[in-house]
Amino acid sequence: MIERMKKLTFLITNQEYDTFIAGLREQGVVHVQQLQQGATSPELQKAIDNSQRIQQDINYLDYAWGTWSKNTPASVPAENAATLADPKTILSTIENLKEQEVATCHLIDEASKNVQRMEPWGEFEWSSVRQIEEETGMKVWFYACAPKAYKPAWEESFYTVPINEVQKKLYFLAFSATEPDITAELLELPDGTLSQYRQQQLEAEQSLTSCHATLCEQYRYKEVLQEELRKAQSEIQLQTVELSDESIAEGAVRLLVGWTLEKKAQALTQWLDAKGIYYEMEDPAYEEDVPVKITNNSFSSLFEPILRMYSLPNYHDIDPTYFFAPFFMLFFGLCLGDGGYGLLVLIGGLILAWKGSDEMKAYGRLGAWLGAMTIVCGLATGTVFGIDLSAQDWAFLAPVKKYFLSNNGIGPIFGYSPMMVISVGVGLVQVLLGMILKASKAIKNYGFPYAVSTLSWVVAILSALALFGLPACGVEVPLVVQYILYTLIGLSVLGIFFYNNPASYKRPALGLLSNIGGGVWSTYGMATGLLGDLLSYIRLFALGLTGGVLGGVFNSLALSMTSSLPWYIRWLPLVLILLAGHGITFALSMISAFVHPMRLTFVEFFKNADFSGGGQEYTPFKK
Repeated sequence: MIERMKKLTFLITNQEYDTFIAGLREQGVVHVQQLQQGATSPELQKAIDNSQRIQQDINYLDYAWGTWSKNTPASVPAENAATLADPKTILSTIENLKEQEVATCHLIDEASKNVQRMEPWGEFEWSSVRQIEEETGMKVWFYACAPKAYKPAWEESFYTVPINEVQKKLYFLAFSATEPDITAELLELPDGTLSQYRQQQLEAEQSLTSCHATLCEQYRYKEVLQEELRKAQSEIQLQTVELSDESIAEGAVRLLVGWTLEKKAQALTQWLDAKGIYYEMEDPAYEEDVPVKITNNSFSSLFEPILRMYSLPNYHDIDPTYFFAPFFMLFFGLCLGDGGYGLLVLIGGLILAWKGSDEMKAYGRLGAWLGAMTIVCGLATGTVFGIDLSAQDWAFLAPVKKYFLSNNGIGPIFGYSPMMVISVGVGLVQVLLGMILKASKAIKNYGFPYAVSTLSWVVAILSALALFGLPACGVEVPLVVQYILYTLIGLSVLGIFFYNNPASYKRPALGLLSNIGGGVWSTYGMATGLLGDLLSYIRLFALGLTGGVLGGVFNSLALSMTSSLPWYIRWLPLVLILLAGHGITFALSMISAFVHPMRLTFVEFFKNADFSGGGQEYTPFKK
């Protein structure tokens, strides 16, 4: 449900402004409208930079704790716990440790590269190399090449000496006063020794471990930083509000516009009257961009994250959460389509709702509802972990097998699979519900005449279904009822062709022709669009069938591939094949069970419900 709003316009003198803003913040019920779009100030930019800095450090602490906490000492003493409790000191410490980590990683990389360059040559002293060069008058050259590319003739010309062969590379020395004419890779070695670089690498790795341990130790101050982040975000809001007024009366008075919930308006106006603040309160005009706050019951509120993935409703929409929630749950169950998989989702959701964080508990409850519906749908279709229950000869299933929604149970309906017919039927119900919401939105915003055409289509479709569908199902429709249905269809045609655009009757000469033309276009759109929309719902049947078939295939594969093995060996490959096969099937089915219900909701349902979206969330100015 979209909460009703009231618009407030304030006029405040410069002398009263700071006190008024502080009091308004304490009230915490007014969403301030920014009148100066794009305005900024040094104070606002400073608050934004501070907030980003704190958020980055909190994210880095989370990363450090998740990455290194298991590989570091259990407790590293802080330098000064009392001092580090100061947010600025904590931030400075974390940033210094980040810089230290980066520098240490560079040292490790550099030392590691030098170790790799020196290892083929082993341990030697550069002083010995320089002594040889002084005594012989020749320079020592370091080369590497493929073993097959090495030429023994180089030994006579340049006194080459093979030193080592590593990873199909031959390393050798050459002695010559000038650079030898050798077709091999000439190497430039670092100035230190192998042992020195190994020691540097070891010390740098120890320093990095200590740095990581100290970073993990700072995790104890995460709550301090989160509180500082809240203060920074509050400061951003304050500075934004400071830029949301307009100066009038030559700068002596400030104009501020805000929005508050209708149910909070009385308490707010009492405070404003007590403070002697001049204000005007009114209902929002249709063209105004009104902030939105949606409130739903404990069940439908679980589906609000799905709605937010599309958009918040605008103030003139009808909140669709309550209406699409049951359908989404049913669609999820039909797409996943296996009672065993539903049990896994239910158990996972209950564990998350019980053990998860406060933010994740709602998702756990949503998962539990979706899992429960999947169990119901899976049992209705007779599928559990890929096992087709309707095809089993188990005695306890005999009384219920005829009720399964499968060809082995209820059997074909009008020559089609029962699940296909049910999928299209459910789709028709949701489409008609969307059209009723569209009509309700038109009545809410413009008046009943603007809903006549949409309601006429609903009545015409329902009447035609009753008139022609019931006899096809073997139900005889009394003659009186037939006349009533024909009358309703006739009245609906009048509404469709003569009242689809009531605004056009303001110009009588064009009104009738405009409505007739609009009726023809509406009929064409409904004939093609309704058919396409209903066919989209067949995916519910197809995806549910696919998951069950894949699960059954892996069951058969596991049994056939292990049938020749002794029982005491067979169980292991049997279990591995089942786990791998059902794991793949479950993962793919879960993706489909989320994506396609969202597609049906966001496209078919929202289109027929005339859901516009684009709402701005109500965020009251408060600490």
